[in-house]
Amino acid sequence: MGQLNAGIVPVTPFQQNCTILFDMDDKHGVVVDPGGDIDQVLAVLKDNTISAGAIWITHGHIDHAGGAMELKEALGVEIIGPHEADQLLLDNLENQGQRYGIAGVRNCVPDRFLTEGETVSFGSHVFEVLHCPGHAPGHVVYYNRAAKFAHVGDVLFRGSVGRTDLPGGDHATLIASIKDKLLPLGDDIGFICGHGPGGRFGEERRTNPFLT
Repeated sequence: MGQLNAGIVPVTPFQQNCTILFDMDDKHGVVVDPGGDIDQVLAVLKDNTISAGAIWITHGHIDHAGGAMELKEALGVEIIGPHEADQLLLDNLENQGQRYGIAGVRNCVPDRFLTEGETVSFGSHVFEVLHCPGHAPGHVVYYNRAAKFAHVGDVLFRGSVGRTDLPGGDHATLIASIKDKLLPLGDDIGFICGHGPGGRFGEERRTNPFLT
């Protein structure tokens, strides 16, 4: 088994962290949250000779799932996730695109929804699925225990947390997701989030004003 690695491609006007998770040895991996700018994502895969075997979605907002169908067709792979509670959001991506003036957005139809306790993997890299609502009803987090790493989408940010003023958002639920499911994983867990720089859970537990 090679080392787990990650590359970030900022996409859409929201500068969302479309993330390519891959094995350093065989260059096989997955694309997490292709919100748009799919030509850029494909170029990064090609330039780095990375083969993506699936698309993983953390939640159904436009900047995370708006380009998933286009990438699915380009790569011929399945879309996995999020939790089915985000079905309504995924069904309304085209309306979101019109509202925000973003062209090329298509409603997303996952090949498989995910539930708490399932695992997804590529090669020998196994990720546990944590259902973490609050920012979006069906938001999931992908946690790799062996690498002490989590992709947390828009649940947690460095120094902040996900917004809860969008449809289906709830601040108390979000904080509970973070405190009950993420922080107990350990202070040494590193994370990539949906926007901006990542960090470690311990630093957020100690200094994040929304959690202290």
